[in-house]
Amino acid sequence: MRGQLLCLWSLTTLIAFGQQQGAQPPQADADQAVTRVPPVRPFVLRPRIGVITDKELTLQDALAMALANNKDIDGSRIDRDKAINSVSGAKGYFDPRVGGTTSYQKNVTPVASSLGGSTTGSVINRNAIADPTFSGSLPWLGTNYQLDFSSSRTATNNTFAQLNPQYPTSLNFSITQPLWRNLRYDDNRHRLEAAKKNVSLTDEQFRQRVMQIVTQTEQAYWDLAFAYGNLEVQLEAVRLGRDQDESNRRQQEQGLLAPIDVVAAQRQLATFEENAYSAQEALTAAENALKTLILPDRTDPIWSSALIPITPVNVSPPITPLQDAVREGLDKRPELAQVQISREINETDNRFYREQTKPQVDLVATHTNAGLAGIQLPLGPNPFTAGLGAITDQINQLSLLAGLQPLQTTGGGTTVGLPPQLVGSYGQSLTGIFNNSYPTTLVQLRISLPLRNRTAEANLNNSLAETRRIRNQRLQTEQTIEASVRNAMQSVDSAKARLESSRVARESAEEQYQSEQRQFRAGTSTLFLVQQRQTDMITARSQGRRAEADLGKAIATFELATGTILDTNNIRLR
Repeated sequence: MRGQLLCLWSLTTLIAFGQQQGAQPPQADADQAVTRVPPVRPFVLRPRIGVITDKELTLQDALAMALANNKDIDGSRIDRDKAINSVSGAKGYFDPRVGGTTSYQKNVTPVASSLGGSTTGSVINRNAIADPTFSGSLPWLGTNYQLDFSSSRTATNNTFAQLNPQYPTSLNFSITQPLWRNLRYDDNRHRLEAAKKNVSLTDEQFRQRVMQIVTQTEQAYWDLAFAYGNLEVQLEAVRLGRDQDESNRRQQEQGLLAPIDVVAAQRQLATFEENAYSAQEALTAAENALKTLILPDRTDPIWSSALIPITPVNVSPPITPLQDAVREGLDKRPELAQVQISREINETDNRFYREQTKPQVDLVATHTNAGLAGIQLPLGPNPFTAGLGAITDQINQLSLLAGLQPLQTTGGGTTVGLPPQLVGSYGQSLTGIFNNSYPTTLVQLRISLPLRNRTAEANLNNSLAETRRIRNQRLQTEQTIEASVRNAMQSVDSAKARLESSRVARESAEEQYQSEQRQFRAGTSTLFLVQQRQTDMITARSQGRRAEADLGKAIATFELATGTILDTNNIRLR
């Protein structure tokens, strides 16, 4: 093939030489009539859209900006804050509660007898009540308590009332203590324990998300580095193509090359220009992908800057033995920690649902201190004996006539006085409470024995099934970590080998291109071979840039697989 191309080039040279001597064959005349040398076209790489200034960017700066501005990381922080708030909310189950009721009631009751306490046919009662309460639950043993203070003011027109108004008061304290179900573990303690575990779970989820964003940022950084390097390679290809085109035009003018060779060089140059435009487009896409990861919003001024990566790839990463890398991944990967925390949450569920299958046995104790006081009404006729006064007087008169002793009366039918501790204002009623003058104590044992407890049993069985699922999930996660570490180590090793191979390929392609150029100038090669060597050299240079970026991305993937990417980049989570 190469010999045929050399013969073709020799024939073209002889034809050109014959043109100089004036002896042009008919085929050459036809070729000259058909082939037209295209004019020289200027090459202008237009400025990138929306890019005004340049900004050098190190890998550490990119990671710091991503940690500060990335919305996914901020969303994970919000989830973590919500989990912390859930713990505070779960503790609120044990916050004491203060409440109470107040009321006013007027009650008019019809009566049809003087024994009803009224001579007007109705009894009017006015009652104002205030009943504050203080209650809550203790974080130990499932204990519930309530303190209730009841006080009221009662006014009435009942003729039997000796205190008007009256101030009845009472102080009630009750406590409910589970003796079986909910003694060791109840719903409130379960919610608090689960909320604390969820904080740890969101911590690991936050750490996982940060590791993923750091990896994505690092890989985007190396993609941008490749895009810049590839654009540089393609622009160098355009420069070489233009040099070749200028050389071919000079030789064509001198009659050393046919016009078709200028056309071939022009086609090669157009291909290089097209690749340069595509490389510029890829550069913009890579840069915007990185900006999306590290900038807070679309209004940031860095959107108008060209980010120029200046951190070189570590071409000699440290080599970690496979077993050490796998062990490190099992110790540091947040996925496995999340499975462990899920198992701990499941254990709390098992404990709670097992507790709910027990019978309900509660001890309830209540103690009440009562008080009463009021304003004593003036002593008056006894309503029960006031109607017997005339009969008593008549009997006494008859007794005197008969020489008998008259009947004894109790103060002319007046009411009997009250004990002094009941006479007084509202403060006197409170004194009766604090002196424990009228105590009442009640102790109850409440037992509830369900004939069947299928709801609790079903919840427990579901929780135990979840235990088995989590056990399988842990084994699967460990196996996934094993595979990812192995794959990542292989990727790093292969990327290092490809980088070395690409270096050799690039150097060899450059040497071949230079050699072909020398042969072409000496007349022992063809333009086609020169262009082919040129294309091979550009491809080798681009692949070399790609190999460098791939090595950087492979290192980031390996650090993610082993869970060491945060430590490697000196990132500490708070």
